[in-house]
Amino acid sequence: MDAQTPPFEHSDRLRKKAHRLIPGGAHTYAKGDDQYPVLSPGFIRRGAGSHVWDVDGNEYIEYGMGNRAVGLGHAYPPVLKAVEEALRHGCNFTRPTEIEVQCAETFLDTITGAEMVKFCKDGSDATSGAVRLARAYTGRDMVACCADHPFFSTDDWFIGTTRMNAGIPDAVRQLTLTFRYNDIQSVRSLFDQHPGRIAALILEPSRGEDPKDGFLHEARRLCHENGALFILDEMITGFRWHARGAQALYDIVPDLSCFGKALGNGFSVSALAGKREFMRLGGLDHTDRPRVFLLSTTHGAETHALAAAIATMNIYGDEPVIETLHVQGRKLRDGIEQVIARHGLQSFVRIVGRPSCLAYATLDQAGEPSQSFRTLFLQETIRRGLLMPSLVVSYTHSDEDIARTIEAVDGALGVYALALDQGVERYLVGRPSQIVYRRFNQDGATALAAG
Repeated sequence: MDAQTPPFEHSDRLRKKAHRLIPGGAHTYAKGDDQYPVLSPGFIRRGAGSHVWDVDGNEYIEYGMGNRAVGLGHAYPPVLKAVEEALRHGCNFTRPTEIEVQCAETFLDTITGAEMVKFCKDGSDATSGAVRLARAYTGRDMVACCADHPFFSTDDWFIGTTRMNAGIPDAVRQLTLTFRYNDIQSVRSLFDQHPGRIAALILEPSRGEDPKDGFLHEARRLCHENGALFILDEMITGFRWHARGAQALYDIVPDLSCFGKALGNGFSVSALAGKREFMRLGGLDHTDRPRVFLLSTTHGAETHALAAAIATMNIYGDEPVIETLHVQGRKLRDGIEQVIARHGLQSFVRIVGRPSCLAYATLDQAGEPSQSFRTLFLQETIRRGLLMPSLVVSYTHSDEDIARTIEAVDGALGVYALALDQGVERYLVGRPSQIVYRRFNQDGATALAAG
């Protein structure tokens, strides 16, 4: 399948302006120019369902879905209707609004293992609130996060574990430990090495691989045996694995859990939820322990965002959203894997993850992960009408979308095969993309700002 590079003139003009005004040219590192090919849409103008249009008018079937924050589809009508109705009456007031109680009731009816909830605007606030609460409850300073899960918070306690840790004091960095997913011995070793010091473990229930040999339950047991809290980060899994969270799928009740992303179908709302024993420390009634400054945000309970969350949770409860995500994801995975096999590229391109939340791996001639080949694959799929930093489907991805995607991937893999034989530099236009967590920008990285 041959393809022509779409025009990006308006995007390229905006890129230059954006990098002068905004550090990195975007407000989310995962959306930055360094994550995409030179030949790519720099800015999106609008979305509808599973499709987006860039500022130059180019249309794409999208598989990033707002970094997995959009589960139903862009501008999903029932959610927009709820948002519009709430906004007519204002969005932020001096005292709480009735919808805060309604949203809390809906959320706790959905996530049945939790007894109290506090809403905020992004995942980082929720996970950091959970960490603070665990430290306050246990009187301990250290926390442990899963090294196999890529992101927990923008705050120091987590970013200090990455290579991009400039500006974070060493004393703070020393307080966060890491363990491996599905490796219960790595968890046990942490408690053995730091007896009485660890306040909590935090991890995602899954990144695609299911827990093995009762890993989640055993990790929770070790936490409780050692006086620590067990925290699940359900930002991604919460509304992709199961309508009641991956904790329902895996039949485990955490002490605290954090939700966001698709909770409001792209609107800014997240949640920290958990057992009353812990959550009450952020309240007004207890006298037996010190107060915890727990998630006090001016915009945390904006009415339109909570309306979006209520509408979204109701849709997940009433319609086969999760089932559809898995069905369409399986069709997408099976079709692409057939195309990969037809090109003989099984050793170089792999589809990974759960059907509702797929990703892909791009490998070079030596079978090693390659940013150059990832960038080439993105470049060639963009040329064929796809915007797919991942393979994340939504409720609105149709059979026609899947068929068109498989055809486009077929054409892109033809170029991938040629690049393996003749060299990727012959087919990739410009520099490769880069990993987010790097200590220094590479020489010449400022060229990103020039488009």
